[in-house]
Amino acid sequence: MQGATLKQDNGRYYEDRMEIMSTQQSPGGSTFPYYYKGGEIHCLKYGSFFSDEEALSALMKAEEIFIAKPNRQLLIWVDFYETKLTDKVLSEFAESINRIHPHIIKLAIVGCSFWEKRRLSFIAKKSGKRLPTPTRFFTDPEDAKTWLVSESF
Repeated sequence: MQGATLKQDNGRYYEDRMEIMSTQQSPGGSTFPYYYKGGEIHCLKYGSFFSDEEALSALMKAEEIFIAKPNRQLLIWVDFYETKLTDKVLSEFAESINRIHPHIIKLAIVGCSFWEKRRLSFIAKKSGKRLPTPTRFFTDPEDAKTWLVSESF
């Protein structure tokens, strides 16, 4: 949906077109954009996949395409609760995040144990992929979302 208004510049009028953004649903089922405390977050719901690595990998690829379409920078919140984070899953995640890196302002990850965080960092580094800066890990989803919309890095 588009709207148009007339603007005046040095005595001449011109049409100023602006896109009116409506909410959409991402491949993972999240509302996009998700508004939280005055900011916009993109939620990557990678939780509750348990041991289904193939379905999670397919969702990661679908989310990459979805994120690239608007061609904008995003605050990204990742939920890994109830998903078994094998080396294969962590490797695929590191590669996926690397591919969408240009679209990430800040990255918050929830649902990883201390050892899973260490393994993710090791796997990313070993493969030559680094997690975007800034990236933080949280145990509380609300703390993660609050950090994303805060001005601090």
